[in-house]
Amino acid sequence: MKTIIIGDSCCDLPGDYLLENQVPIVHYMYLFKGQEYFDDFGKSMSYRDFYHEVRLGEMPTTSQVNVHTFEEIFEKYIKEGYAVIYVSFSSALSNTFANAVMAGETIREKYAGADITVIDTKCASLGEGLILRHALEMLKKGAKKEEIVTWIEENKLKLNHWFTVEDLGHLKRGGRVSGTAAFVGTMLNIKPVLHVDNEGRLIPVTKVRGRKKSIKVLADMLAERIINPQEQVVGISHGDCPEDALYLKELIMENCPVKDVLINYVGPVIGAHSGPGTLALFFFGRER
Repeated sequence: MKTIIIGDSCCDLPGDYLLENQVPIVHYMYLFKGQEYFDDFGKSMSYRDFYHEVRLGEMPTTSQVNVHTFEEIFEKYIKEGYAVIYVSFSSALSNTFANAVMAGETIREKYAGADITVIDTKCASLGEGLILRHALEMLKKGAKKEEIVTWIEENKLKLNHWFTVEDLGHLKRGGRVSGTAAFVGTMLNIKPVLHVDNEGRLIPVTKVRGRKKSIKVLADMLAERIINPQEQVVGISHGDCPEDALYLKELIMENCPVKDVLINYVGPVIGAHSGPGTLALFFFGRER
């Protein structure tokens, strides 16, 4: 049976790459200035316009993908004779994974023998994107569905996510830091460094004073934890701070050269919670 891999818009891979590889995408939605938008990789609203408005004080809200949406897309590909793999955004950050699981159960009841695997990557942004990208490369090379699913399950908790933010206020709104900590941190130019743990949650790890130092910590984490750097394409995603992304890439290539660096924006659904100036680094290590 032929296999189809479905991703979602929180993967933050470049839209052109997904289009070129004909990857079906489940799009999250966000509400912005009273209007609903699909997270469609900058088509409906450019990334720069989104972050510009957020910097001016606009507060977007996001919503999970509902069960019906998953039922429709799963049913479409089951009827076309595919075995389905859905590579999902972390269940610790959204209920979307649970909705996909429910939809999969419904379609299996409706179609005897329907082969649907829903994978909780415990990843976000280009962490999820790198998992999806590797799975797609495996599929291109002729890997069977079971081989792809096994690889993802065996490697997803080796995908390191390290990131820093420019403004603690957005993390405060999401309950990641207290209001007092956000106020004091902003006054003292304190920048948190966080990672995503094995449960797929955002966890503060350390704090440093100054943006440059926080970016250096990200590069240091890679140098300390990465395995087989010469073979790895690592990911950097950013909340409209391309100069900082390029600076981080320079630090990496100077100290621990990797095969390649993929740079893209943090999309609006994740960016609504992390804010402008978010800078995130993704790579494989022995563990998170």
